[in-house]
Amino acid sequence: MRHETRQKPNEAAAGISLPRALLFALLATSALTVSPQPAAAFELFGIRLWGSAANDEDSDIVDPMNYSVTINVPDDHDDLKKKLEAASTLNTDEDRPVSGSLGLMSKARGDREQLVAALYADARYEGVVNVLIDGRSIDDLPPDAEFRGPQPVPVVIEVTPGPKFTLGDIRLTGDAAGLTGADFGLISGGDAGSGAILKAEALIVRALKEEGRPLAEITDREIVADHNTTTLDVTLAVKAGPVAGYGETTVEGTERMDPEFTRYMAGLKRGERYSPKDIDDARERLLGMEVFNSVTLREADQLDGEGNIPVDINVTERKTRYLGIGGTVSNTEGVGLEGYWGHRNLFGRAEKLRIDGSVSGIGSNDISKLNYNAGVMFEKPGVIGPASKFFANLKTVYEHPDAYDRFSVKGAAGVSYQIDKKRSASAEFSLDYSKITDSYGKNDYLIASVPLQYVYDNRNDRLNPTSGFRVLAYAEPSYDLLNSKAFIKLRGEGSAYYAPLESNRFVLAGRVAAGSILGAGVSHVPADRRFYAGGGGSVRGYSYQGIGPKDANGKPTGGLSWFETSAELRINVTDTIGIVPFVDAGTVSNKQFPEFSDMKVGAGIGLRYLTPFGPLRVDAAIPLNRESGDPRYGIYAGIGQSF
Repeated sequence: MRHETRQKPNEAAAGISLPRALLFALLATSALTVSPQPAAAFELFGIRLWGSAANDEDSDIVDPMNYSVTINVPDDHDDLKKKLEAASTLNTDEDRPVSGSLGLMSKARGDREQLVAALYADARYEGVVNVLIDGRSIDDLPPDAEFRGPQPVPVVIEVTPGPKFTLGDIRLTGDAAGLTGADFGLISGGDAGSGAILKAEALIVRALKEEGRPLAEITDREIVADHNTTTLDVTLAVKAGPVAGYGETTVEGTERMDPEFTRYMAGLKRGERYSPKDIDDARERLLGMEVFNSVTLREADQLDGEGNIPVDINVTERKTRYLGIGGTVSNTEGVGLEGYWGHRNLFGRAEKLRIDGSVSGIGSNDISKLNYNAGVMFEKPGVIGPASKFFANLKTVYEHPDAYDRFSVKGAAGVSYQIDKKRSASAEFSLDYSKITDSYGKNDYLIASVPLQYVYDNRNDRLNPTSGFRVLAYAEPSYDLLNSKAFIKLRGEGSAYYAPLESNRFVLAGRVAAGSILGAGVSHVPADRRFYAGGGGSVRGYSYQGIGPKDANGKPTGGLSWFETSAELRINVTDTIGIVPFVDAGTVSNKQFPEFSDMKVGAGIGLRYLTPFGPLRVDAAIPLNRESGDPRYGIYAGIGQSF
């Protein structure tokens, strides 16, 4: 016997029994996947930092009724049970009461719809879901049923998964007749889950839109489930639509932000050929200005009189002012504290102003030897095109690391340019006056330099990457106006990330960095511009600047060349807790190229607590080739992965 489901994309599936229309599962799966959930509160290690907890919301519920949930799935379907538990709102909201008996029945019926979608997403089209409240099936309960017994009211969800289907015949018709399903993941004998079909539809439409066809769409879908062979035949009809350019771009939702500048920063030039990549880039660029909470770009459902596609940009703005504090902790470097205040939209065109200050070395240095930093920074986007940014800053530093004492005032101005999503470059001019006392005596410097930087970054996540790599190249030609000395500082860094398992439970991370200063001897290069190694952001287990040449008193002098490397195995124990065994190594030399015969190695283990704003990190390390003056161990804490 063959069960067939034939529906157009916009038709609603009626009924809730299985087998049912595949379309409902497709749409429900899509909704479950992409619908954002509001965040009501934020807690860290069980301490509520802001927002309201669920119990605060429960006080507004009329006739609150508590319930308990049991989901019964055959013992050999553990993975499926986890998926069903995640899809069940009865399960995820079990600690929140519902509004009386009617609220419980309504939630149970909606829950069955979502569990059906979860079965379909797992390619189980013969599955059966039955929900019992207080021992009675919701199909047998009258609309005015009351549950008068003791609370919590027992809710039991019985699931018979049925066999897993595979794909059978795949056909693409209409304007996609020249394409094959295999190009989009639809392969005979392959995954027949609703998510795979939904993903293939999106990829087909995307492929046609990349030809400059903004009105491409799936016009018809025919799904035939053969329960004798447990296969699913799929036929998709596609309409490509005409090739078009961009029409008028309209902006809605701006308050303090200039709408004309918002349109300019989107970069959708009228008449230029449409591309979904341009739409994606425009959204990321607008979000990157950091003045908007949300940015939505919608193409019109028809072309204008000139054959172009109008685009509407809808935004919501963030608060313009912000402030914050931060800190770091290390047994070798002491405690560091910082504070900052900023404005995101100074003159209505996303100009940024930020003032910050910090103090470090607390507990590690004498009071008279604490390190102080203060600065002001200004940024203006769009100076030479939407992908560009002008920046200027003024910084003053008074610091006392082991290698030197320094007072400095530095001003800089420059331009950065986002070449594409992966590549960026920047150039600036800086002037730095400093008074430095180090192993070579007391010296004044006035350094004019032109820092140049290029970055290639295709990591999948900037805060916690699991794949991709990042490469940085840096060159800084410099001239000391007071001492008539010229030199150039070169530096390169690379990091790579690889997850051998699809679950990303294990991530291999590696980093290599090297640098060299050419054109001057070590005594003619200001101490703060020499290379150092050791500490929390370098070779863990050693003190800050503790690796490299030292003077007769054991004080670091810094060097003209430097090399570092690190390897980590990032293991996710749970969704929020991770452990990271690691090895670091580094060397610093007075010669222009690194000498690897004096490599220092540190090893240890770290703990990670994953949060929406990046991992909280605590690392403990020991030096493996410790010398006199080196610490026995190092403990470091901060936010974000070590690299």
